[in-house]
Amino acid sequence: MIKAVVGANWGDEGKGKITDMLAAESDIVIRFQGGSNAGHTIKNHYGKFALHMLPSGVFYDHTVNIIGNGTALNIPKLIAEIKSLTDQGVPAPHLLVSDRAHVVMPYHILLDSYEEARLAGRSFGSTQSGIAPTYSDKYAKIGWQVSQLFMEEDALKEKIANICAIKNVLLRELYHKPELDPGELLETVKSYAEMIRPYCCNTAVYLHKALAEGKTVLLEGQLGSMKDIDHGIYPMVTSSPTLAGYGAIGAGVPPYMIKDVITVVKAYSSAVGAGAFVSEIFGGEAQELRDRGGDGGEYGATTGRPRRVGWFDAVATRYGCLLQGTTEVALTVLDPLGYLPEIPICTGYEIDGAITKDFPNPVDLDRARPVLTVLPGWQCDISGIRSFEELPEAAQNYVNTIEKEIGFPITIVTNGPRREDVIYRKPQL
Repeated sequence: MIKAVVGANWGDEGKGKITDMLAAESDIVIRFQGGSNAGHTIKNHYGKFALHMLPSGVFYDHTVNIIGNGTALNIPKLIAEIKSLTDQGVPAPHLLVSDRAHVVMPYHILLDSYEEARLAGRSFGSTQSGIAPTYSDKYAKIGWQVSQLFMEEDALKEKIANICAIKNVLLRELYHKPELDPGELLETVKSYAEMIRPYCCNTAVYLHKALAEGKTVLLEGQLGSMKDIDHGIYPMVTSSPTLAGYGAIGAGVPPYMIKDVITVVKAYSSAVGAGAFVSEIFGGEAQELRDRGGDGGEYGATTGRPRRVGWFDAVATRYGCLLQGTTEVALTVLDPLGYLPEIPICTGYEIDGAITKDFPNPVDLDRARPVLTVLPGWQCDISGIRSFEELPEAAQNYVNTIEKEIGFPITIVTNGPRREDVIYRKPQL
């Protein structure tokens, strides 16, 4: 009754398109973790969109879209994103926001920016969207759940006074920046309450009723396994769990009802931000792949930053699929590779002279070197093809080799940015 769409790698795998496709047959689509620090790019008959807070089901009239309790909610950005859709002719989405979601406050964004500046060359590559400080406050139990925005004024003032006492020490002594003003923060809280009021509800109760009625639910993950706070390339990770299993917590649904996990895998590798990236390529070779890749190039949907790129990494992908509990794989953006006469894939890591196919602990990744297997390219345009058997033999071999290396069935291959640029495939495993 519940499907999850998640990423196997560093994010940017093309989850937005796959979610958009599957939302056509779903009653409810849920963003269950993360915030506005990453985006899902979708191209449809309305145009091209980069969604940041909104679930990818917002383009369907029949779909209820939920922002779950596991997210870091930037309320002004959410409201602006809704307006950007309606301004482009998209009907206003059916949207619900969990009253237990944690709110990104302006001081979270400031602290994120100040900390990145303080760390300078040792920074984590944050998008400075306030995500880490928001989750930090959540676990320190000084964060803002959506429901708390609606507390009586005396309770709001008491909470704000406590927050200012803590944050102003950091602002004054560590960052040498202006302190928070309690009165200004109170007005911000009140304005956020009015912005979110039309969408706020107990989404967990709503979901349990919907599941009892037999509704179909789609969980939409942000980023990928390599960026998971527990199992990723720590500390160069995001600040929330990116795994399908967290969907049960971040949305408030029963874990045993998550029956299908569609793990999205890119036909080559890309990443935004710092951290180990064993199969990364550089220079002109990287720039050509970056310019040809994705939909209009490999640049961040949220930040516009150039993505780091590399060859397909079977070691990282196999690990990422294992963590996600993958039932099937969607292999995306195969088409940009058509310019290459030969295409390397990373099938192992060499660490201190020994070769392994098991993804190592992050402390060992800096010493890892890729073991490459070179496959023949197909050197032609494969966009427009709708049958796997009609692909050039070299393209079929490339997909079959990846499937064998990662050990999970590839059922979907995408060969273009539009909804219809999809090939459904019978797995060989």
